[in-house]
Amino acid sequence: MAVSVTDLDLRGVSEGIGTRELSSVEATEAYLRRIEAHDGVLRAYLTVTGDMALAQAKEADAEIGRGRRRGPLHGVPIALKDLIAVAGVKMTSGSRVLADHVPARDAFITRRLKDAGAVLLGKLAMHEWAFGRPVTEGPFPTGRNPWDVRRAPAGSSSGSAVAAAAGLCAGALGSDTGGSIRGPAAMTGLVGHKPTYGLVSRSGVLALSWSLDHVGPMTRGVWDSAVMLQAIAGADPDDTSTRGAPTQDYVQHLEDGARGLRLGLLKRYYVDGPGLNEEVRGAALTAFDVLCREGATIEDVDAPSLDLAMAVWAPIMSEAYEYHAETLRKTPEKFGEGVRTRLLLSALFTAQDVQRAQRLRARIGREVDALLSRVDALIFPGQAAPALRFEDFPTTGFAAAPIRYTAPWNLLGLPAARDCRFPSRSSAAASTTRPCCASRAPTSASPTGIAAVPIPRAGGCDRRLSRDRRQARPARVPAQADTAGRAAENPAGRANDRQQ
Repeated sequence: MAVSVTDLDLRGVSEGIGTRELSSVEATEAYLRRIEAHDGVLRAYLTVTGDMALAQAKEADAEIGRGRRRGPLHGVPIALKDLIAVAGVKMTSGSRVLADHVPARDAFITRRLKDAGAVLLGKLAMHEWAFGRPVTEGPFPTGRNPWDVRRAPAGSSSGSAVAAAAGLCAGALGSDTGGSIRGPAAMTGLVGHKPTYGLVSRSGVLALSWSLDHVGPMTRGVWDSAVMLQAIAGADPDDTSTRGAPTQDYVQHLEDGARGLRLGLLKRYYVDGPGLNEEVRGAALTAFDVLCREGATIEDVDAPSLDLAMAVWAPIMSEAYEYHAETLRKTPEKFGEGVRTRLLLSALFTAQDVQRAQRLRARIGREVDALLSRVDALIFPGQAAPALRFEDFPTTGFAAAPIRYTAPWNLLGLPAARDCRFPSRSSAAASTTRPCCASRAPTSASPTGIAAVPIPRAGGCDRRLSRDRRQARPARVPAQADTAGRAAENPAGRANDRQQ
């Protein structure tokens, strides 16, 4: 192969394995070598499962050699955020509470990925319990941004973003309760996709907030994201939120383009909102212009109650305290200061606060539903400003300000995707290497992507948008931008039941 395997996106690796130009063992060994070479600095992995990965790769090669390739993920090395259960592999959620916990069985989505023939390289770093703050030292570091290791990759799916961006896996899964897939994707130049609530099972996935949690892919390309979603989506009897979850062919409409799409720009709330970095605004407006030239129509739209979204999201996060209350009372010292403070703050909301939040949540939903009856998707810039240095990350407060760009779509359970990619590295035509351990700040840290919140299951228009805005992406270092059951076991000592 003319280029390094680890410089390919997932599609490139998949096609190489499919044509037998590349074996799964060769791909797996290449990623393991790169992990060994660079993860001492990047700290994307908490656990590397090298022996298991090589055994899975050998099995994949044998099946493919017999003409029995299961699909595009067969033999492709990927990795999982460390709150997704893999039988026999440590799962810590980045916390001393679970430092030695080893699940006895796979999460539903782990089983789906294994059934698809994926190779599991290991478990990825994350902010503690998906609600902590970035840390660079100690037993559970949260990872460093591969474009500039002095900057955070955002969270909480920090390791998933670092590994996918730096070529330490072909693709990753993350979780998203208020933006934890889309934020890190923006900071590291990836596609981050939060699927529709209930489309992907969370059984065997450690909870943060039952009614807000989503699991989805973080990848180098839109095709990659679609293929990973295809593998994990669908109904699971152990997660009743997925009851009747309809799936479709998520690759089918990737080449349809933007022509004919009706897009609603949330200009007042996002583009004209407070604190939007000028470079971010300029890059987003450029991307919107490209979509218009490609045949989409864009109109300004507004949902006035979005102004209340953060006041709604915060009380509903009291679900996080309820999940951890017993363990927090017994062993508070095992929680890091950041997550402990946030959990205790979430305990201060009253039942009246939560009930009022639920009524306002319904009001926001009605307003957004009315907008989506007129347009195919809502679009907006992804986040307010470039990636922060570790020392500039806020150490107080319940949630960081940029969460206003992501959390409203968790409240509503709508699919939301962020695209902050650079010129394609698909297949053997790739010519640009991945970032890794940059030691100098980039000359420009402006994002080049946009966010899309489409009508659920509307022909994959979020992926169509990503396809048709490629020419709006200058090849420069990323910062931010956007395109919006029960557990296998509960190591925290309480039932991980789902609120319906």
